[in-house]
Amino acid sequence: MLMLIRKIDGEVVGAGVLAEAAAILRAGGVVAFPTETSYGLAADPRNAAAVRKIFAIKGRPETKPLPLIAADVAAVRRVFAIGSAMKPLAARWPAPLTLVLPRRPGQRLPALLGRRDGAVRVPAHAWAQALAAACGGLITSTSANLSGQPNLYSGLAIRRAFAARAVQPDLLLDAGRLPPNTPSTIAAVVKGKTVVLRQGELNI
Repeated sequence: MLMLIRKIDGEVVGAGVLAEAAAILRAGGVVAFPTETSYGLAADPRNAAAVRKIFAIKGRPETKPLPLIAADVAAVRRVFAIGSAMKPLAARWPAPLTLVLPRRPGQRLPALLGRRDGAVRVPAHAWAQALAAACGGLITSTSANLSGQPNLYSGLAIRRAFAARAVQPDLLLDAGRLPPNTPSTIAAVVKGKTVVLRQGELNI
């Protein structure tokens, strides 16, 4: 099935389009959407079939867990534990900063998102935050491209990238061309020390 396309203003969240996108996410669909770095692919992270669909769309190896986007810090804290070493970094949200955090006891997510921890960020982008809020606080946020290919910064590039794929995103929120930013910075705590796993848009 070909993806639906909705033109959006990257700075203004329209209630009607948001409701349509949220309904697709809650039904197990995948939405391509703009973030402050590049376009991403959103799915309900608690729906294992929806998460697996993203791997099929991208051709991504299932050994590479998907990162997450949260609506706000409260949504992160409901699922993940922010230890003392990570609190100064979490205080910088919203920002293009992904933190690898341990899941709280009893918080279950598909193994394709990481078995004991997860990579999550609170983005500085209205649509990304709104989609996460409409989907219970969290959505997946892997880049909207074929695995191993460069990030994509326009709706046209996404349509071309997935045109020949048997499995495509269900909806594209097309905000036009985004500035070609670098990916988010990724940090984790390793043996009690904060380590930068990937230096990206935000310097730490």
